[in-house]
Amino acid sequence: MSVLERLTARLTAVLPPDAVVTDPVRLRTYECDGLTVHRATPGVVVLPETTEQVAAVVRLCREHGVPFVARGSGTGLSGGALPRADGVLVVTSRMRRIVEIDIPGRRAVVEPGVTNLAITEAVRDQGYYYAPDPSSQQICSIGGNVAENSGGAHCLKYGFTVNHVLAAEIVTPDGDVVELSAGDPGYDLLGAFVGSEGTLGIATKITVRLSRAPEAVTTLLAAFTGIEAGGRAVSAIIAAGVVPAAIEMMDALAIEAAEAAVRCGYPAGAGAVLVVELDGPRAEVEHQFAAVERICRDSGAFEIRTAASAEERAAIWKGRKSAFAAVGRISPAYIVQDGVVPRTALPRVLAGIDRLQEEYGIRVANVFHAGDGNLHPLVLFDDAVPGERERAEIVSGRILDLCVEHGGSITGEHGVGVDKARYMPRMFTEDDLGTMQLLRCAFDPEGLANPGKVFPTPRLCGEAPGVRTGVHPLVEAGLAEQF
Repeated sequence: MSVLERLTARLTAVLPPDAVVTDPVRLRTYECDGLTVHRATPGVVVLPETTEQVAAVVRLCREHGVPFVARGSGTGLSGGALPRADGVLVVTSRMRRIVEIDIPGRRAVVEPGVTNLAITEAVRDQGYYYAPDPSSQQICSIGGNVAENSGGAHCLKYGFTVNHVLAAEIVTPDGDVVELSAGDPGYDLLGAFVGSEGTLGIATKITVRLSRAPEAVTTLLAAFTGIEAGGRAVSAIIAAGVVPAAIEMMDALAIEAAEAAVRCGYPAGAGAVLVVELDGPRAEVEHQFAAVERICRDSGAFEIRTAASAEERAAIWKGRKSAFAAVGRISPAYIVQDGVVPRTALPRVLAGIDRLQEEYGIRVANVFHAGDGNLHPLVLFDDAVPGERERAEIVSGRILDLCVEHGGSITGEHGVGVDKARYMPRMFTEDDLGTMQLLRCAFDPEGLANPGKVFPTPRLCGEAPGVRTGVHPLVEAGLAEQF
């Protein structure tokens, strides 16, 4: 009997009868997340319902030396929840209770399987909402949002998930249950945990900040003949001292996809559309709206629409929110990229992406959070065309190179996962990566929590950074095991 088979028998003893999945057909359900280019069938899948069950699973994995990976709704776009064929996939989708809502304290305590939008729906009638809003907010889970430090269209004004998490109950890689809080003295362990992509443990309860619904919300859509004019409008809006809740942009190819998928009805002939949302006190919003409308017209907008109702606001957002899935209407396959550049570098980076399209014969649809320079190029390809996937992957990597060259980052909100691990040395030095590994090892000395993610060259805990060949000295001495 293999180690995994022995572990599976132990898992069956501590979990409900239907909470351990070993059937090969059912296992394939979990072979990838939202980034389908990376696939692996998990060795075994477990679906715990309580913190105690998660802790029991992790302790058994540690006892048997078997790696484990946490997964929420599976909407991630970096392969962060890619399972291990020799490991356990811990799926938290059954942990979906809203444990507590504290309106006076402006907080809610939720389990990791609760969907992002469900928090807002639970408190909307009381005049509150949960601010982070990834495009997949209807189905993505809070546990996954915490793991990836997810953002969304409104992160320009309100920040990312880390700015809205007040505390977290986590199961450490040792199987201990620990409470992390933003108010804890000493090191900011909660801040380190949010965005750690499952490498430091599994969140089993999350305390989130609730925000008061604004008095007024105004949403504007401006159509331009080209993306350069839209970019000038973005720069001018920020330079005028206006900080919108969101500024989103789509180019002509992304608009074409959205029209084919959801018939969003954006202005005909638009080479780019800009979605600007303002919120806050009514008088402030009215003043800012007048400024934004003027700036858009001065920057060359040939049509401006303003939502007069919640339904019209939803209609404006419909195309943008559907953009990622919509490109499936115009391309058999695509790679979703996620990089960040300074706003001032947007025109140069977009021009660089245009050159890459011409050089490699690969189409790229551009969708991005224009206000903070978070780009989401959608690199389109057809697997049926020989060599096209390979060219698309080259274009995808060179887009990240452009971001780094212009003072940006290889990821804004989708995480590193398995997809971008090889690009980390382009942004960080060997010493940087070594220091990050030291933090990971402090939480997970055995290296069992989501191994193979984030870092391009995993190493043993306690090892000095650097390239090493041959058998590791600690392994040779019998003091460590190489996984």
